[in-house]
Amino acid sequence: MTRVVVDPGVCGMNAAIEVTKINRRRFRVEVTTDCEMITRMGELLTDIKLDDILNHQVNSKVYQCASECQVHTSCPIPMAILKAAEVEAGLALPRPVTVQFQSY
Repeated sequence: MTRVVVDPGVCGMNAAIEVTKINRRRFRVEVTTDCEMITRMGELLTDIKLDDILNHQVNSKVYQCASECQVHTSCPIPMAILKAAEVEAGLALPRPVTVQFQSY
């Protein structure tokens, strides 16, 4: 199992994501959050396939589900689901991802 915790920023709706390998090509996804839209997304997105991880965003079940649930366009949680799935699939290493705002 791969677990990530996401602090999405100003909305304050943190999320915990767990991705568990079912077999080589299928993964169970569990999302815990106070955000209604992400909760709904998690209810619809109970499992994903390897193709969903490897596809471009427009063809990704994760991003299609995010769109259907009206998740904010810049929400980092769909990306975090995919990053966790990549790690669980053995396609990536578990390294932090950051976005930092800089003043000029």
